[in-house]
Amino acid sequence: MPDLPTPKDAAEAALFSECWDAVLSYADLCTSGSTAANQLAREAFAFGIREARAAEDNTARDAGRRSSRLPRIPLLLTAVRSTAAAWEAQGHGHRLDPDLRLWLNSGKAARYVGPPLSRPIALRGLRDMQEPDAALLWLAEVEALPLHAVVRRQGLDPTAAVEELNQVRGLFRDRCHRNHLDTPMDAECRSYVRLLDAVTRSPAADTPADLSRHLATCVECAEAAACLRLHGGGLPAALAQGVIGWGGLAYLERRRRAAEVRLGAGRPDAPDPEGAAAHAAAGRARALRNGLLVAAVLVSGLALAVSMMPGGSSGDIVAQSGPTDSSPVAGPGVSLPTAAPSASVSATPSSSEPRPSASGTPSSTGNADSGKPDPEPQGTSSATAGTGAGTGGSSGDGAACEVQYDLVNQWPDGFQATVTVTTVEALDVWRVAWSFHDGQRVDQMWDASLAQNGSRVTATSADYNRSVAANGTLSFGFLASWQTKNSEPDGFTLNGQPCTAS
Repeated sequence: MPDLPTPKDAAEAALFSECWDAVLSYADLCTSGSTAANQLAREAFAFGIREARAAEDNTARDAGRRSSRLPRIPLLLTAVRSTAAAWEAQGHGHRLDPDLRLWLNSGKAARYVGPPLSRPIALRGLRDMQEPDAALLWLAEVEALPLHAVVRRQGLDPTAAVEELNQVRGLFRDRCHRNHLDTPMDAECRSYVRLLDAVTRSPAADTPADLSRHLATCVECAEAAACLRLHGGGLPAALAQGVIGWGGLAYLERRRRAAEVRLGAGRPDAPDPEGAAAHAAAGRARALRNGLLVAAVLVSGLALAVSMMPGGSSGDIVAQSGPTDSSPVAGPGVSLPTAAPSASVSATPSSSEPRPSASGTPSSTGNADSGKPDPEPQGTSSATAGTGAGTGGSSGDGAACEVQYDLVNQWPDGFQATVTVTTVEALDVWRVAWSFHDGQRVDQMWDASLAQNGSRVTATSADYNRSVAANGTLSFGFLASWQTKNSEPDGFTLNGQPCTAS
């Protein structure tokens, strides 16, 4: 029997729970099932915490000189990516998402572990900041925590929180601008450096046509522009993609949904059944986090579990030197949890229930879909709330429905979109299908499993959101690619029944 937890143990357990939620959320995106997701998260957590402590020890021995490194959560997320790369190298890639495997074997992944001056601007900029400042920026922008929660977690002065966050944003911009200047670039890119700095400083500045054309074809300059432009709401995406890499936008959307669940938030115009569902989801999330808190006391020694250390390069975790501030804007945050050597790895919170495949999902049509359902948005478990089974609708005639398709964002070769469907009848399971007409291909999907056959795309409910109340709504999002044209899809159906456009 383990000793009773001390107040220090409880604080460490709370820290573990906060980080574990994010780590498991990203690990779920990276893997093909809940069992693999939990194992990847455990190995990455041990790896990341071990590397962070090693960096702290090296800093202490180096005459007190502080070396820069990522704050806890983004550091652990890069550990997930590094551990996934190690799985691929060791022949365990079949447990990873197929799109991630393609990315890991491409030049895109090499940028994150290559020479420091060739890495994404956001990654270098965040690492060059003092850790408390970087943590404040990440928690507010990427984890989407409300400012009062960030203030409480970081121990900041509530009356100066907004001003400190604005200062930290400006500091991040300054670091990214410096790193952009230091990046090896050709003469054309160099000629746009000053202009890019100028047009991204003011929300009223227009982007000249020649610079716009250059940004459409140059990845490095486009990344720099996203980091330098603090207005317009693009900073969270720039951070998530630049630091995490593959799946950054999907992770960002997940964390926003998780924040809404934690706060019990919902759309003001949502019908009452949706509000009840959000309230129930928030209760499940609270209960699960309490369970994680207790379990974390037993697993705080996870960081020292050498047997769980993955192989492969740790280039993303080891801190890189760079310009640092003499004193952080946000002040010191909470230090990393200290491991308890007697902890057992088996106590790590996990979900052993596999996520349902499309072939095992009840269907009101005869079509078989494939693909993996995405886990619940808050990232605390891959299979928790779903208990319902059956066919969509309360009758064999299917459900009347109304669909809203929203193009959230679009760039030269890709776009992000969301689909929201309102159903008249109650559903125990749902399948939404539609047709593209310009060769678009869906690459990633969250809150539903994906199948695409030619131009026809099918999104099947996940285990946790398969039940929808009468007159309720269901929604999911995806990332896709396009080439010459990107017209809106049509032919939407819900469980085989046509939907009308809202």
